[in-house]
Amino acid sequence: MTERIHQHFHNGPILLNRIPNDYKHNVMKRLAPLILIFIFSLYSCRNTDDTTTIKLAHGLDLSHPVHKGMAYMAQRCEEISGGKLRLQIYPSGQLGSEQQCLELLQIGSLALTKVSSSVLESFTDNFRVLGLPYIFKSTDHAFRVLDGPIGKDLLASSEPFLIKGLCFYDAGSRSFYTINRPINHPDDLNGLKIRVQKSIVAVQLVKTMGGSPTPIDWGELYTALQSGVVDGAENNPPSFYTSRHYEVCKYYSINEHSMVPDVLVISLMVWNKLTDEQKKWLQQAADESVPVQRELWAESVRESLKAVEKAGTIINYPDKEPFAEKVAGIYELFKSQPVVYDLIQRIKEEE
Repeated sequence: MTERIHQHFHNGPILLNRIPNDYKHNVMKRLAPLILIFIFSLYSCRNTDDTTTIKLAHGLDLSHPVHKGMAYMAQRCEEISGGKLRLQIYPSGQLGSEQQCLELLQIGSLALTKVSSSVLESFTDNFRVLGLPYIFKSTDHAFRVLDGPIGKDLLASSEPFLIKGLCFYDAGSRSFYTINRPINHPDDLNGLKIRVQKSIVAVQLVKTMGGSPTPIDWGELYTALQSGVVDGAENNPPSFYTSRHYEVCKYYSINEHSMVPDVLVISLMVWNKLTDEQKKWLQQAADESVPVQRELWAESVRESLKAVEKAGTIINYPDKEPFAEKVAGIYELFKSQPVVYDLIQRIKEEE
C-alpha cells in the first residue's frame, strides 16, 4: 500500500509533470501529514449509479457570506442536475489551510476550494493586477471587470498549473486594523508589523506605505495578534468580525486600499473527468451563486461594522488620497511586465 501511494503521488498523472520537480517535492513535503487521511477517507469525486458527489473545502466560518454563497451554489447544483451532481462542503479548515487545499487540488485529491486571488499570484503573474492599490474606483467598476472578458481571461490563466477558475466572489475592500493606534495617514504605519497575505503585491503595498509586511497564514493570525508577533493586519469587515480579531485589535481604519476578490477554483484533473453536461451544471450553479453572494456580502459588511463597533472597536475613516498618492509608484513597477501592464490599462478603460 505504501508503495502504491508513493507511485500515485510522485509519478502521478502525466499532467502533473508540467509542474517543476522542485515545486512538486515541496508540495508533497507539506502535504505528507494529510495524504493518508485523504487516501483512506476522502476522494475528490465519488460516483454512484445515478449521482456524482464532489468535495469542496475551505477555511471560512459557516457564518461568512462567501461560505453562504458556496452553500447556495451547492443547492443550485443539485437542483439543476436533478440530484445527479452534488457538492459536499467542508468548511472552517477541516481539510487543511487555504494553501494545503490548493495544493490538494493540483494533485486531484480535492475538487473545489475558495482562495483569495492574491494566492494565485504565485502561479500566474496576471492575478497581481487584482491586488494593486486603488485599481478599482468603485464596487461597480470591480464587478464590470470581473464579470467581463478580463475576468474570464484571468480565470483561465491558472489552467497550466492544474487549477481552473469558475467565478469570482466579492471580498469587499481591505482596510487596516491595529492593536494600539489608528491609521489616519500612511505615516502611522511606520514601525508597525502588519500581517499580509502571501502576495508580492500585498507585501509591496504595505512596505511602500511605511509598514513592515509580515506574511502569516489566516488561521494563525489571531494568535499572532494576541501574542504581539504583529501589530495589526488588513482585511474586509466580515473577515475582521467573523475571525474575532476585533477582540485584540481595537482600531479599524477604513482606507479601502484594495479590493481583492475571492476565486472559486476547481482541480483541472477533476474538471476533465466530468462529462460536458456535468460541467455545464456546475458552471451554471457557480454563475448563479455570484449575485446571491454579493447581496449577502453587502448585508454582512453593514452588520459586521455595527457588531465590532458595539464590541468596542473604534472605527475611523481617514482621507484616502494620501494613501493613494503614497502607493502610486507601484504601477510603474509593472511596465517591465507587458501582460500585467496591459491588464492595468484594460481595467482603467472599464472605469
